[in-house]
Amino acid sequence: MPFSLLLGVAFVLDLVLGDPRWLPHPVRAIGWLARVCEGLWRRLVSGQRLAGVMTVLSVLTGVGGVVLVLIEIGQWIHPLAGDAVRLYFMYASFAARDLACHSQQVHAALADGDLPLARQRVAMIVGRETVSLDEVGVSRACVESVAENIVDGVTAPLLWAAVAGPVGAMAYKAVNTMDSMFGYKNERYCQFGWAPARLDDLANFLPARLTALMVVFASAFLGYAPRLSYHIWRRDRRNHSSPNSAHTEAAVAGALGIQLGGPSVYFGAVVDKPTIGDPHTPLTARHIVAVNRLMLATAVITVLLVVLAHGSFWVAMG
Repeated sequence: MPFSLLLGVAFVLDLVLGDPRWLPHPVRAIGWLARVCEGLWRRLVSGQRLAGVMTVLSVLTGVGGVVLVLIEIGQWIHPLAGDAVRLYFMYASFAARDLACHSQQVHAALADGDLPLARQRVAMIVGRETVSLDEVGVSRACVESVAENIVDGVTAPLLWAAVAGPVGAMAYKAVNTMDSMFGYKNERYCQFGWAPARLDDLANFLPARLTALMVVFASAFLGYAPRLSYHIWRRDRRNHSSPNSAHTEAAVAGALGIQLGGPSVYFGAVVDKPTIGDPHTPLTARHIVAVNRLMLATAVITVLLVVLAHGSFWVAMG
């Protein structure tokens, strides 16, 4: 099966199936491997930054090796089995359906007037403390999470799959998983998490910027505000401690005419983040629905463009 077709089918499978709990997911295995390597290298080397570097190298080597071996085994059994293995790993790298479902559950709780439940549900997809958030705070946290995770959950694994196949997609998920596990600025991970955090920044550098542009295009298709989306993206793309996160958040904020960022509580401390966007429209629960539409439209546009570009490239190469 042509690789560009496999990419498209993998994305459709994610939209249909999501991440069913009965199906083994590579990210869980990656998380287990990362914990094992962390413990091993913390014992073997004295420098915590070096231990983090070695953990990253070990996990990436292990993940890449396992993916390649499983593909070869499938190919040896039958070419269709090899395609099935490739398809599985690329499908498992996407998270569009899960992202939409989790955020819609937050919206459902707010629509029912159940703020405590909405706080519990949004806590599952954000890192900030949610116990004291009001409806606007819950909505903002949810919108920010979806806006940022368009890259992590869809476009970045797609682009890395287009560049390096299933190995590229799974290597990206490994980097992203290690950053979420180790990329904290606390005493335990300040040094150890340096390598995962910097590599995650590098892996997302181009995808974040391309995705922001796709958000602008998607906002035009959906009848939002593409000009304002582009303007806010270019103006506020650096308003974040991460070099990448503000790009999609700014494009989304402009498209919806809302303001993101501002004070949030992390581990008991208030972090006053720069604002992103302008408050043309008061932020409410309905913006969770709007950002999900924008996320899915962005994902579909990006998938179509990547599949067409990838297929055209290999046709041109003969």
